[in-house]
Amino acid sequence: MTVTHRKRTANDAEKDIAEAGVKYHCDPCSQNITDTVRIRCAVCSDFDLCVRCFCSGAELGKHKNWHDYRVMEQHSFPIFDADWGADEELLLIEGSETFGIGNWQDIADHVGSKTRDECEAHYLQIYVNSETWPLPDMHKKFDMDPEAQAARKRQRLAMRKSRVTAPVKAQKPMTSQPANHEIAGYMPGRLEFETEYENEAEQTVKDMIFSEEDTPEEVDLKLMVLEIYNAKLNKRLERRKFVFERGFLEYKKNQSAEKKRSPKEKELINSVRVFAQLQTPEDYDKFVEGLLKEMQLRERIAELQEFRANGLTTLAAGHEYVREKANRTSLRHLISSSVLNDRRNARPLPQRSNIDETLSPRGSASANKSAPPVRKPANPLNIQNAEGIHLLTLPEQALCSTLRIFPKSYMIIKEQLLKEHARLGGLKRRQARELIKIDVNKTGKIYDFFVEAGWVQNSDA
Repeated sequence: MTVTHRKRTANDAEKDIAEAGVKYHCDPCSQNITDTVRIRCAVCSDFDLCVRCFCSGAELGKHKNWHDYRVMEQHSFPIFDADWGADEELLLIEGSETFGIGNWQDIADHVGSKTRDECEAHYLQIYVNSETWPLPDMHKKFDMDPEAQAARKRQRLAMRKSRVTAPVKAQKPMTSQPANHEIAGYMPGRLEFETEYENEAEQTVKDMIFSEEDTPEEVDLKLMVLEIYNAKLNKRLERRKFVFERGFLEYKKNQSAEKKRSPKEKELINSVRVFAQLQTPEDYDKFVEGLLKEMQLRERIAELQEFRANGLTTLAAGHEYVREKANRTSLRHLISSSVLNDRRNARPLPQRSNIDETLSPRGSASANKSAPPVRKPANPLNIQNAEGIHLLTLPEQALCSTLRIFPKSYMIIKEQLLKEHARLGGLKRRQARELIKIDVNKTGKIYDFFVEAGWVQNSDA
């Protein structure tokens, strides 16, 4: 048996309308037996024969003429609707399972004898809006002659073949464009985001199973988990609705509007954006417009007060003042930048001492002996708010500030030196430097401070 699925395209719409649906062909002779009685082998899988090949005992491949068989008739009799045969109902259900509810064009192509609108209307009327939902009305009876029913079906097929439809214009497929997908993480074809709110919410319910062996406590616990999951879904929908209503996905439009605003307006809008969740879109827009208007009025009032402070009484004089002020500011920047460039390009003048040494007979010898550079002492460290400052005396605080040591580090150094002094009965400067691995100058000053304070006895003396 050969089964083909034909779909309608934009180029050959009329031909596809006539040949749409599931087609059955005789395996030995390849004759189209879709609309006639066919013989199906009960042993071989998917092997159909026409009546002529069956009567002649045709064999092909593993099929033998002595195999069991079934006669497959055309079930054109109605079961739920007078205009729908049982075979069409079966094709409708198969198409719905294969292509999914909503893909009515593909389902109509699978049925072959119905249009897209007919398939959708029939499914909604018989299966969705049924009085005996979730099942259709199984007690309907139709007193119709099978020959008349088959004639009506052939008439519908003939009308479908002769139907002339306008060519379908090829539409650009809906894709996730960069403005919506790569930047905002939004997929317009699915109306979803790549990362949703509570993105891991499904992890708690994906493996949940209700069984008859569950205790009432386990059932209550699972129901509570489902309630929490539904609450997360509601919050996710609220946030998604908020993004859609506020137009946050219109990236180019928002970007162009953002460029037209001044830095102060951008800062103001960003600071009040948190109130958008508490207001409707219209109220929030009015709220932002009011704040921007207030800021503009304050700036204008400040500008007029500046005019008045400078003795200006007319708007023309004020505009002239603003223009002159801008010119002075630009001129000041120009002068400062030129002075800075001159300083960078200028060579330093030689000092008087260097000139004398160069002119003196011994200048060359003295120039070779350069004086060592004088190290500038570091600024004292401000430790007034440092941790542990209250544990130090005023001289210790001054010592830490001068040596740029925090009180907490000084307390550790002090503890180590006093413990070593108590253990040895005395402490040398060299031992203190070996014990404390910091700058030797700082260690020496701390050692001298302890000796002067009488906390450490110098073993060198």
